[in-house]
Parts: sequence; structure tokens; C-alpha cells
Amino acid sequence: LIAAVIVSYVSRKFTEPILELNAIAKKMSNLDFSHKYRITDADDEINNLGKSINTMSDKLEKTIKQLRNTNIELEKDIEEKSKIDEMRKSFISDVSHELKTPIALIQGYSEGLLENVNTDEENRKFYAEVILDETNKMDKLVKQLLELMKLEYGKREFTDSVFNIVEVEKEVIRKSKVMLEETQVEVKYETPEEINVYADDFYIEQVVTNYITNAIKHVKEVDGEKYIKITNEVNIEKNNVRIKVFNTEQISEEHMARIWNRFYKIDESRNRSNGGTGIGLAFVKAIMTNYGKDYGLINKENGVEFYFDLELKIK
Repeated sequence: LIAAVIVSYVSRKFTEPILELNAIAKKMSNLDFSHKYRITDADDEINNLGKSINTMSDKLEKTIKQLRNTNIELEKDIEEKSKIDEMRKSFISDVSHELKTPIALIQGYSEGLLENVNTDEENRKFYAEVILDETNKMDKLVKQLLELMKLEYGKREFTDSVFNIVEVEKEVIRKSKVMLEETQVEVKYETPEEINVYADDFYIEQVVTNYITNAIKHVKEVDGEKYIKITNEVNIEKNNVRIKVFNTEQISEEHMARIWNRFYKIDESRNRSNGGTGIGLAFVKAIMTNYGKDYGLINKENGVEFYFDLELKIK
């Protein structure tokens, strides 16, 4: 009887720890290291084995965490390289497509000069001016496209500060004076004198410039008037200001969905004659997407209104 009791005790003493170790081993095989062996004061093989398994579990858990972190970094690197490759291919494709026309013009007028198609000085000067003009357009296009790519792929950091958006608008209008006089367009304002916003003034000026120059280029006479209107709508509750630029020419539904795409032009001839590259509104889209702010256009009864939002900064 005594022997039976001793055997039963020893069996329980070793069976339970072994079962526990077995359960821990199964969890470890599934990369679950949350369970550890309960160490006792006993100085026996099972207890020492439990300590060793706990040590191994800690080391495995640490190693696997490091591997996971390394894998995450590797995935980021692969994604980054993929984006760069996509950006490179897109850039080459766009540049190749958009430079065909200016290159063809430069080639044609250069051949004309070489073959003395026009012998008088005035015509030769005209040929040279066309070549120079198209060269400048190509240079501008490549620079704008590079900048747009950086914005679209998150490679451009903004330097945000507080500035008065009304001053930016007035400066853009001042720079557009010649265009306004040539087209005989009036500028109307609906805005307080000072509205402070928080953003990168360099890039926001580009947004304002694109909206205003587009409005001037596409304005039509309505009831004897040709005008664009700039409105700044402040919303204190939303800590937001909506900048709106209106001109008297509606945009069809067909164009509204595609107007933000790179190189999309509603009027090819007009855009080329005034030096437009067709990526101005793509710039707006890229900048506002980076800020996570709303932008868009709304057809009104007698025209169209382009808008974008900025964070309001009350002093």
C-alpha cells in the first residue's frame, strides 16, 4: 500500500509539470510565447528544464520580434523602391509625350533656318524666337512635372507658417495685371482685409495662381460684364476658410470629372497659345491632397466656382 501511494505521488508530481511543459511547447510551436513555466523552489530536472524552456521562449520571442520589424522595414523599402520606379516610368512617359510638339516645332524651324527658307532678317528673327519660346516651354514643363511628381508621391515637405491669404490673392492679381488688361476682365472681391491661415505660402500661392489665371483665361461676357470674383468664406466653428474663385463660364459634366488629371486640357489651342502646360489643376489636386483639405468646383447659374479649404489661424 505504501509503495502504491509513493508511486501515485511521484506520478502526480512529474506528470503535471510535464503536461504543463508540453502545453507550453505547443504554444511556442504556434509562435505564442505568452505562457511561461511556473518555476518552483524544487531542485530537480523538471524545474531546471522549465527554466531552460522559459529562457528559450524569451530568446525566441525577442528574435521573432526583430525578424518581424526587419520584415516591416524591408516591405517599406520595397514599397518605396516601387514608388520611385513608378514615378520614374510615369515621368519618362509624360515627358516623352508632352515634348513631341515643341521638339517637332524646334526641328522644323531649325531646318528652315539652315536651309535659308526665309532670307530676310525679320523672318529669320521670327524663326529664332519660335525656337527660343518652345525651348523655354520645354524647360518650364520639365520643372513643373518634376515638382508635381514629388508632390504626388509624397516627396515634398511643406514649410507651414501663419500668413494672410488675402495678401496672397492681391499679389497674384497684381502679377496678373497685364493678362487682366488684355482680356478686359474686372476683379471683384468679397472678403475681409485680413484672414490668417496656416499652410505653406509658396504652394498655396501656386493654388491661388492656378485658379485665378484659369478664371481669367476662360471668362465670358455676361450682361455686358466680364469679371472674376474672389470670395473668402470663414467658418469659425470648423476653424476653416474656403477660398472661392468664380468666372462666367460653366464647365460640362464631361470635363468636370477629368479636369484635375495631368495634361488634360479643355481647349488645346487656347492653352497652347497662352503657354499653359495642362498641369495647373493637377498641382492643386496634389497640394490639397497632401494637406487633406477639400477642393473642387461647382457650376453656378452663370458660371463656375473653383474652391479649396485652408486651416484658419486666429491670432
